[in-house]
Amino acid sequence: MIVGPSMKDVVQTYTWMTGNTALPPKWSIGYSGSTMTYTDAENAQERLYEFIEKCEENDILCDSFQLSSGYTSIGDKRYVFHWNKDKFPDVQKLARDFSDKGLRLAANIKPALLKDHPQYSDLEQQSFFIKNGKGETETAQFWDGGGAYIDFTNEAAYRWWIDQVQQQLLAYGITSTWNDNNEYEIWSQDATVNGFGSELPFQTIRALQPLLMMKASFEAQAEHTPKERPFLISRSGAPGMHRYVQTWTGDNRTEWKTIRYNIKTGISLSLSGIYNFGHDVGGFAGPKPDEELFIRWVQNGIFHPRFTIHSWNEDQTVNEPWMYENAVPAIRELIQLRSMLTPYWYTAFYHASANHEPIIKPTFFDFEEDTRTWEENDDFLVGPSMLVASVVEPGVSERTVYAPAHNGGWYDFYTGNHVEGGTTTTLPAPSHQTPLLVKAGAIIPVNEAKRTFAKKDEDKRGFLLFPSRGAGHTSNYTLYEDDGITKNWQSAHALVSIEMTTTADAIHVTTNVVSKGYSLPYHEARFTVMTDDSRPLFVNGKEVVEMGSIGGSIEQ
Repeated sequence: MIVGPSMKDVVQTYTWMTGNTALPPKWSIGYSGSTMTYTDAENAQERLYEFIEKCEENDILCDSFQLSSGYTSIGDKRYVFHWNKDKFPDVQKLARDFSDKGLRLAANIKPALLKDHPQYSDLEQQSFFIKNGKGETETAQFWDGGGAYIDFTNEAAYRWWIDQVQQQLLAYGITSTWNDNNEYEIWSQDATVNGFGSELPFQTIRALQPLLMMKASFEAQAEHTPKERPFLISRSGAPGMHRYVQTWTGDNRTEWKTIRYNIKTGISLSLSGIYNFGHDVGGFAGPKPDEELFIRWVQNGIFHPRFTIHSWNEDQTVNEPWMYENAVPAIRELIQLRSMLTPYWYTAFYHASANHEPIIKPTFFDFEEDTRTWEENDDFLVGPSMLVASVVEPGVSERTVYAPAHNGGWYDFYTGNHVEGGTTTTLPAPSHQTPLLVKAGAIIPVNEAKRTFAKKDEDKRGFLLFPSRGAGHTSNYTLYEDDGITKNWQSAHALVSIEMTTTADAIHVTTNVVSKGYSLPYHEARFTVMTDDSRPLFVNGKEVVEMGSIGGSIEQ
């Protein structure tokens, strides 16, 4: 048992005990495309190029793509670290062309080899697999055939995995690994593992195998690109997995209730120390989502650390941003909203890593003295200031949400309308907006550049201000900035501290930059009051003459 004065203290203490959350590269915040359909197709490489063309045609911002296991196929089976060159005649060109368009590739890998895998016999001779009580290879049903699991407590097997990741994936230009199907479904009670030289019962350390798998993949990427932060994905893991990977909640099904269930699952992950997660938007299995369900799912998905639209629909359709022509404008705007909020997301990731603070939280996490927040609800907090009220049922055009008791109340993110804390309000729920409340006193950093698929790297810093009503209110926010990719982020970053104070007749904002080995690429930012507040805004002592239009200098 862990005892603390508050829910926050208990969760942060537990997370500290199990290790620091990995700070991901900034590009991982963007939309990541994925579907099993493309890599299962006979013309898989062509289908992937079509994905880029559709992103360009529909101006859908996308920063990465996840290659499902179909790229490893021989017939209908999957063979880890094997490239089907009929489907992918030129992998290096594919990776290079995706990179030129600003998309990183993540490749699916599995910790088991089927018996007819080209390398199976060689690995068996070297005792790289988990063994049974007789000292022979422990075989198990894996996907569509019998196979054997890699024993990552065998140091030679561990090194073999690192070499394969580097030689068969990273050397081709693949950026990341997607560690999949790593639940280690072995049920024999007499199965054994190498135990790093001291044989152990498999069931005793079962949970360590997926953890060691992702650790090996992490080290492979760290060795290959030593100056960059590794970014990995893993379906399963044990306490401590957050030191290495991002995760998701598994193969969900296309139903309205899944959105609600995924919210609950995500909150449980956060309370268990796993902060970097998401869900398969649109549903992984089942029929394709109808247009309304798909839009609501995207509205929810953009407010999770991992935002991926992924599917293997039973009716052979594909969940894609353009799957419904009439929905494309709404989907485009929702993805652009997520992109605009990248500085807010990135700073939340920083605090997750540096201070063990969850990114997604139940409403009672920050407002546990308000007993209403402990009642059943479908709401959740994102970062320090946002409350997301997802639509989880069909046929509605508005969403009722409880605004927790907070000094100063809340604001509708889009309209700036004030909502008293401790009251229930009804928010509009159009297709292009996720119902969203923001705490009074909030300072939200944004990328104000009008980003398009062709200009994804543009970045202009802005701050959205939601000042408390009345006088005598002070709030603070510290923005984290670095180059977004290098490993030495702890010694090469800048902190932009902002304080907002209200008086009876003005709103005062002051800034201070602490540079720790990193110089900001900008010296000015736009400060926008997002409410109907008529008080003049002063930034570092200078009045902003035209509210919301003229920025202020960032004092270095």
